[in-house]
Amino acid sequence: MIRNVYSTELFTILLVACLVIIALAKLKSPKRFEDFLYVLGNSKYLKIYSREQKFFDTFDALLFGNLMLCLGVFSYVLYQNSYDIKSIDINILFKLTTGISVFILIKVLIERLVGSIFEIDKLIDEYLFQKISYKNYLGLLLLPINAILLFRFQGALNLAYVFIGLLLIVNLIGLITSFKTHQSLIKNNLFYFILYLCALEIAPYIILYKVFIS
Repeated sequence: MIRNVYSTELFTILLVACLVIIALAKLKSPKRFEDFLYVLGNSKYLKIYSREQKFFDTFDALLFGNLMLCLGVFSYVLYQNSYDIKSIDINILFKLTTGISVFILIKVLIERLVGSIFEIDKLIDEYLFQKISYKNYLGLLLLPINAILLFRFQGALNLAYVFIGLLLIVNLIGLITSFKTHQSLIKNNLFYFILYLCALEIAPYIILYKVFIS
């Protein structure tokens, strides 16, 4: 059972901040935001907006900011209850959020570097756009999930495991969609694909898991 946090004021502020960020994204691009809500079951968003993507996109940046805050809160809630911590440690919350953000940004930059080295920038850009879109969608799902975990205390730990499974499924759907889009290219370069999968999709998360549990 997830233990009642003595004060949820900080978490409430962060959740409100996430709502404000999402609202700003919707105000900036109402039509795009509407299409984005259906990205999980409809490839329309990916097909339309992948052609319009820029190196820095304000819409994606806002949703990415929401994702980082939500992941930070989610990770801290799990950490707090795993070690039966009775108070909110702002430093640890900050380190978790910053660490996750830096990890994802470095991973994206490395993938862009790989694309540049092998002169497949366009392919990598499309692939990264798909992955980032699905990750940002996870950010939307995490907002209500965090609210439930923070303010529903009875049996919330079991819900946390269910939510982790749900998030993994959504992320897996995103990866499968990306792979299906480029399946002909993957078949022709199966060895390099397996190498990429192990080096940039599996190994980094294993390392992150090791760091988290240590």
